Amino acid sequence: MELVDEETPLVKGKNPRIENDDDASNDSRDFEPLIDRVKDVIRVYWFLGLIAFGGPTAHVGIFQDHLVRVHQWLKEDLFLELFALAQGLPGPSSSQLIISTAATHGGVLGGSIAFLMWSLPGFIVLTTASLFLYGIIDPSNPPIWLLGVPPAAVALIFKAFYGFAQKLDTLGVALAMLACAVSVLINHDENIPSNSSQIVYPVLLFGGGLLTYLDAHRSKPIGTYSKLPGQDDGPVVQTALDRKLGYKIGMEIHHGIFMFLLWLVLLVGSIALVNRGYDNKYLEIFEIFYRTGSLVFGGGVVIVPMLQNEVVPKWMTDDQFFQGLGLAQSMPGPFFNFASFLGGTYAGLPGAIVANLGLMGPGFILIFAMLPFWSKARHYAWFQAIIKGLNASAIGLIGGGCVFLYAKSVRDAADAIVFVLCGGLASFYKFGAPQTIAMGALIGAGFAAFNLGHLPY
Repeated sequence: MELVDEETPLVKGKNPRIENDDDASNDSRDFEPLIDRVKDVIRVYWFLGLIAFGGPTAHVGIFQDHLVRVHQWLKEDLFLELFALAQGLPGPSSSQLIISTAATHGGVLGGSIAFLMWSLPGFIVLTTASLFLYGIIDPSNPPIWLLGVPPAAVALIFKAFYGFAQKLDTLGVALAMLACAVSVLINHDENIPSNSSQIVYPVLLFGGGLLTYLDAHRSKPIGTYSKLPGQDDGPVVQTALDRKLGYKIGMEIHHGIFMFLLWLVLLVGSIALVNRGYDNKYLEIFEIFYRTGSLVFGGGVVIVPMLQNEVVPKWMTDDQFFQGLGLAQSMPGPFFNFASFLGGTYAGLPGAIVANLGLMGPGFILIFAMLPFWSKARHYAWFQAIIKGLNASAIGLIGGGCVFLYAKSVRDAADAIVFVLCGGLASFYKFGAPQTIAMGALIGAGFAAFNLGHLPY
């Protein structure tokens, strides 16, 4: 295979061409020292956690414009590969995309700093709310300005599901429908344990990946693939881009294996300690959120039904849960910061920190575990086919969440009207998440003030 210079290294945030870059004799030339590359990461990423409203779909659009178009941080095809990789791993997909794109220039240190800058603003606001909000208001009798927040928050989840589903092909729609139907069944059947999602969700996700893998090998596949595995002999030698990525990421296969084992030890160890009856409130918090974070594929909204089963009514009421959900959706940065609100409401500031570390931890560790493997497997069509099926099943789980979250948050005619109006504002009038949540609060308060629409819906 001919060496192709697909990307050139950044110098002071710009992307100059390198002459004779197909020379494989010196992979490290023209790269800045790590400290300078980390400074580049800080300069490019520092404010994304302050402006990226709107959930995972909006985040991807913001990242693509900021990193690919404005700063030419990486090529668009590389950006899309990292997006698909994040969708196929447990954890917060937008956070993993932040980490992986930063790591392609600044390595593990650059990716970690980018993640911290990305998640810190929302964490601070949600933790503060968990500590002081219910010292001001009575959660059993919330003020009228909070009544419209739950249906507005669920309207945004419907919007996200619709946006994701539009991108599916024929086989992807079928996989999403199956995952959606199964997720509704296991959450609404008295004969099926409520915690069965811990097993069923991963089976649906990996089953989707297996089906698209098998479909891609058929002579006439049902799905749509950019390249079929039968046409893919893999790279004969590394491309210039692969060598540069390897140098800048700074991780080898054995580093990826270590990170994977670290994730597994934390998962198995925390579950084992809790099951053996080790009584510690913070261990309980960490185990619940770490286990959930290890099972959630495809972005933030999938965690909502799983976390609701874990924390309601043991830690808080349904109303408190949905009020926190609305606040989390109105914040910039990762939706997984929702964990800090839940943990803080239950156990104060330490609970908020432990919950956030637990929910964010699996995705953070696994994206670093996968980066060295991805850099080797990214050329292979079979790998891309598997990612396609994982994405489709994850989208179906979001659809299932829409079904039962609607039933819990829309309880009277006023809630239904808030849901419809906020859904329309977000979907067709391009209202962002903060504006949508604010409109939901305003409309809900109006109905409550005039005592309108409060018969059961």
